[in-house]
Amino acid sequence: MKTFLLLCGILVLFGAVCWSEPLGPEEAKRKVSPAQEEESPSEATTSTENDRKSAEGLLEESVLGREEEARREASRTDFDVFSDELHFIGGSAIKIVKAPDLSQDKENRKMSEMLNEMLENHERMIQKIESEIDEINRLEPVEPEVVRPLTPEELEAQEAFDRAMAVMNRTKVDKLAGIKLMVEAAGKGHPLAKSHVAWAQLLGHPIHMDIEAAKKTFQELADEGLPDAQMGLGFMYAAGIGFNVSQAKALVYYTMAALGDNSWAQMALGYRYWAGVGVPNSCETALDFYRKVATKVANQVTFSGGAAIHRIRLLDEAENSGTSSGILDNDLIDYYQLLADKGDVQAQVGLGQLHYQGGRGIQLDHQKALQYFSQAANAGNAVAMAFLGKIYLEGSDNIKADNDTAFKYFKKAADLGNPVGQSGLGVMFLHGKGVPKDTVKALKYFTQAADQGWVDGQLQLGNMYFSGTGVKRDFKLANKYYNLASQSGHVLAFYHLGQMHAVGLGMMRSCPTAVELFKNVAERGKWTERLMSAYQDYRSYRFEEAFTQYALMSELGYEVAQSNAAFLLDRGEVNLFKNRDQELLRALQFWGRAAAQGYSAAQVKLGDYHYYGLGTLVDFETAASHYRMASEQQHNAQAMFNLGYMHEQGLGMKKDIHLAKRCYDLAAETSADAKVPVTLALMKLQLLFKLESLRESPFNVLLNLDENIASNWDLYLITVLTIVLGGALYFRRPPGPGQQPQPQQPQPPARNVPADEAPSLIVRHSGGGANDYDERRDSSTTEQQSGATGTARGYATVKKK
Repeated sequence: MKTFLLLCGILVLFGAVCWSEPLGPEEAKRKVSPAQEEESPSEATTSTENDRKSAEGLLEESVLGREEEARREASRTDFDVFSDELHFIGGSAIKIVKAPDLSQDKENRKMSEMLNEMLENHERMIQKIESEIDEINRLEPVEPEVVRPLTPEELEAQEAFDRAMAVMNRTKVDKLAGIKLMVEAAGKGHPLAKSHVAWAQLLGHPIHMDIEAAKKTFQELADEGLPDAQMGLGFMYAAGIGFNVSQAKALVYYTMAALGDNSWAQMALGYRYWAGVGVPNSCETALDFYRKVATKVANQVTFSGGAAIHRIRLLDEAENSGTSSGILDNDLIDYYQLLADKGDVQAQVGLGQLHYQGGRGIQLDHQKALQYFSQAANAGNAVAMAFLGKIYLEGSDNIKADNDTAFKYFKKAADLGNPVGQSGLGVMFLHGKGVPKDTVKALKYFTQAADQGWVDGQLQLGNMYFSGTGVKRDFKLANKYYNLASQSGHVLAFYHLGQMHAVGLGMMRSCPTAVELFKNVAERGKWTERLMSAYQDYRSYRFEEAFTQYALMSELGYEVAQSNAAFLLDRGEVNLFKNRDQELLRALQFWGRAAAQGYSAAQVKLGDYHYYGLGTLVDFETAASHYRMASEQQHNAQAMFNLGYMHEQGLGMKKDIHLAKRCYDLAAETSADAKVPVTLALMKLQLLFKLESLRESPFNVLLNLDENIASNWDLYLITVLTIVLGGALYFRRPPGPGQQPQPQQPQPPARNVPADEAPSLIVRHSGGGANDYDERRDSSTTEQQSGATGTARGYATVKKK
């Protein structure tokens, strides 16, 4: 019995083993238990899961190139849904984000919808992978393209262009020689030379203006994709010179030129996005454009700090004729040169600094600066020694850089306690120029110079604390020294402060502050020289040439150029437009841009234009609002006076004599020049106040005689006063030539006086205003009767003569 049971158990085990053999693919699909059916909704889902896993493996194998990882990923059984997005990390891995499990979706969607959605997800995923691969390939370094060799004609044109640029980039620029070489290169077909010549023709400097020729050249070069020519067309469309005004086309050309890295176009777009001119305000976009230009300008700043820029407002110069524009005339320069030749050390140092930094109508000339500084240094002047060190440290066109000579002069000046020399030694030790690099000594010398208020020492200390060179990095201290240097106007201090405000280093991030700082840096580029050339054209009565240059600089965001362009149009001195209305309309636009940048006189001009209806309709309320802004925000005396007049007359606001008097008083307190007109206005206001009081008295019947007389009483009063004055002059006129005056009868004396004590009496007679004579007589009683006869005889004697 036991044997039988043992055999049965063996047979059962044998059968179980036979039935548990692996099934084929088709049998496996049919052989699914009910429990498995509950776990898997359908056969299509299982098939989709297998397809998805194989697709995942293929994609990872193609992207990663790792067969082992592909097999491991394909064998995962707990993976639910393939990721919708694959992200490359470091260009060598894929980040997989799981999507929601479709099998757990509460809504029972149809199988076709699920399959379509999955296919669409896979398609999007593959497209995204391909786009990311393309992006990675673009970021990879590309082999440089083979440059086509230049033809002999192109090579000759390039050489001519290089010669022209070498002349125009000198410290002492010879513009006529440079433009002559540029015309030669343009004639040989060089595109950049053509563009330079076209700009000279458009601006009329330094050659004659030819707008049509410039327009034609710009159009040809812009079609070839030259950014400089695209900038030229953008300016012409924006200013309405050569074309009808089209701000949309100007924006398009500015954008294309800015993408081509044109600095002028980048400044123009930065200003437009900052001020909202033709585009919505966007501080971040303006910051991006201005930062690019500011970085270029900062990289070109030399140790000397660059040329000084003198900005002259024509309106201020016209209204304040007694004040100097700051331009040195030839007579004054000759006087200083005479003093310098006679050994005046201060005159030598002043002329040396003037020629070293330029400005005030004087061009840079380091050779002359070297001459004057050498004379003063030989006399023992520490400032001249320090500036000689700066000249030799950096070098120039005709002066070779010499670290040893620079160190010698810096050391002499520093030993005498001069901060310029101390700062120069610090620079040499910081960068290891001619001496071993020593940040400790550099920090010591910079600190000594900064303690004396020297701007270079403050800037270099800020740099050291900003970068952590030789000291512990401290952004707050860097900000402190940059602010001190910026108060002296150093361009690099503005640039570094802009970088800190743009990122938020050591302070709260401020996009508007960063934009203003970068704008300040960008406006100190080499192209700022056009402000002075425009002023020189204005002084030479070349008003069209001056206007085009001011209009160009106004497009770049220069406030002084905007106000000067508006001034020229306001005076009617520009003959580039069709009629006076177009000139006034453009002037109104320029005044508005200048006023938005804080120029109070431009704000007053805006009020005047709306008050008188120049370039716009008469609008007293708008005029009053502009006057109020200039008065309250910028304390402009003219605006206060105008507000007082509008309060007095009730124009654009309620009539109020008390507010008018207050505005007049504020104007007199603000400016001494306003005291005389304010006094007259207050006298008139007092008379008005008395008249108002008279209306409330019983004598008001005198004011109601006639409405016309009452409304124009001041005109009638002036007429009456004129008649009275004329009558007085008429009756007091001297007698004519044919009239004889009546002889004066002498008056008897009050008492008898001895003859020897009688005073001498001088009697004057006028014979038609021709002759006078004196008759002396005694006042005794014995001669009283002959007085009249003597007087008549004397007059007859004069007539005989």
